[in-house]
Amino acid sequence: MEIKPIARFRSPFPTKFGIPRQAGLASGLRGRIVFEPEFRSAEAVRGLEGFDYLWLIWEFSEAQVDEKVFKATVRPPRLGGNERVGVFASRSPFRPNRLGLSSVRILSIDLEAKGADGKPSGPVIEVSGADLMDGTPIYDIKPYIEYADSHPGVRSGFTDSTGWTVLDVVMPESLQASGLDLDALRQVLSLDPRPAYHDDPAKVYTIAFEGCEIRFKVEGSVLTVLGAERS
Repeated sequence: MEIKPIARFRSPFPTKFGIPRQAGLASGLRGRIVFEPEFRSAEAVRGLEGFDYLWLIWEFSEAQVDEKVFKATVRPPRLGGNERVGVFASRSPFRPNRLGLSSVRILSIDLEAKGADGKPSGPVIEVSGADLMDGTPIYDIKPYIEYADSHPGVRSGFTDSTGWTVLDVVMPESLQASGLDLDALRQVLSLDPRPAYHDDPAKVYTIAFEGCEIRFKVEGSVLTVLGAERS
């Protein structure tokens, strides 16, 4: 079977660094699903307005994977990047077919959307809580159905005993006039985007977000934003 993208994701993140490691962790983070020209049909999304969530099937397009070599284990960030588990017991991007699966909330469906060139680009689906980089190819979307897709109280492997460290985020007053979505940025930064093995309070990190380079450092449980510059 050959598959091809039906859509591309439009995100505030042009690079991988800073993107939440799972969908739904930064619920205020917005993005758009823009269909490829041959799939731009209002009929194709008829009835979707009755659902609150979608499943996205997409590609880890920036993951560097040697498709000729099968690696059976990976090192999840949730385990500090030091402990190995089976690739099929993880959501690592370093997997044989590089396919990702994310559940995102539908905010709106614009059937009359237009692109930057003024030409029709609808339908465009605006969603929140995605963990996809800008330009990510999407291969399918499916409605999330609560009775079939929700299983409260089940076991979740190693994630049951390893919680995320949530940081306190301190931002300078100057960012108030930046025009950035500061609520979404604060959510993303609070999840600690650094590699799991980094713990240098003097190191300055930079993430690209909404056309800006955001500089920050982390000391203990406090992340301090040092500034933002238009890229």
